[in-house]
Amino acid sequence: MTDVTRAIAAATGVAAALGLPADDAIVLHNSNKLALRLTPCDVLARVAPVGQEVAQFEVELSVRLAEVGSPVGRLEPRVDPRVHTRDGFAVTLWTYYEPVTPPITPADYARALEQLHTGMRKVDVPSPSFTDRITKAEDVVAVPARSPELTPSDRAFLSDRLAGLRRAIEDRGATEQLLHGEPHPGNVLGTRHGPLIIDLETCCRGPVEFDLAHVPEPVCEHYPGLDQGLLNECRQLVIAMVAAWRWDLEDQFPDGRRFGEDLLRVLRDGPPWPTLDTVLRRTEGS
Repeated sequence: MTDVTRAIAAATGVAAALGLPADDAIVLHNSNKLALRLTPCDVLARVAPVGQEVAQFEVELSVRLAEVGSPVGRLEPRVDPRVHTRDGFAVTLWTYYEPVTPPITPADYARALEQLHTGMRKVDVPSPSFTDRITKAEDVVAVPARSPELTPSDRAFLSDRLAGLRRAIEDRGATEQLLHGEPHPGNVLGTRHGPLIIDLETCCRGPVEFDLAHVPEPVCEHYPGLDQGLLNECRQLVIAMVAAWRWDLEDQFPDGRRFGEDLLRVLRDGPPWPTLDTVLRRTEGS
């Protein structure tokens, strides 16, 4: 039995034990965490091996943010909001939102993110710094056994760029707050309730420009009060971090090596700095 098969069995078993009929499971996403649509109960299950997730943090934060009216995906209301464990997997159950058309507009995307940031300023929870994400990227680059396909010159270049951007952003002394951490388009759902932001496990503290560095350019044009210089540095930082992660020996991102090569090329080419979605579209189209 594969890990995915076992994870699906764990999710359907948890749902059934809670009185939610789950005769079938549709895989919606499979990376560091498996996302399933369980039917006929129509629940979204998120599943990961126990110890390789921050499910309890995500559940607690989701509840807190919902209480202050933030536009986040809600936990499944028919069961208690908690983490369920079964067969070595941590399972959380969420409301499933049917996708709607037309797509989210940049203005609505920006408004939802601004509302999320406002709500996050009302929630006091222990959370890591965005610089911890830099450290994880630096660790991948620093250990050849973790990134054996990275050439020595690219390794030195990426290491220097990560360290330099860390210093540049820290030296600005910008106001920091709780952030989503990765509010890219894949984590923003278009629903009949308006845009809802999901996947809170990446939350960290930092300047709001760090969050905006993950979104399409037109969204930034509708977000008020951004520091453009800091945003440019954060975009470089995000490109450098994602480039490092794509070279991790255990990375499972589809066509990750080619994406990593394109990101390194972007860093070497210099400004203007594109957004991640722009680089990804170029990679997928080449």
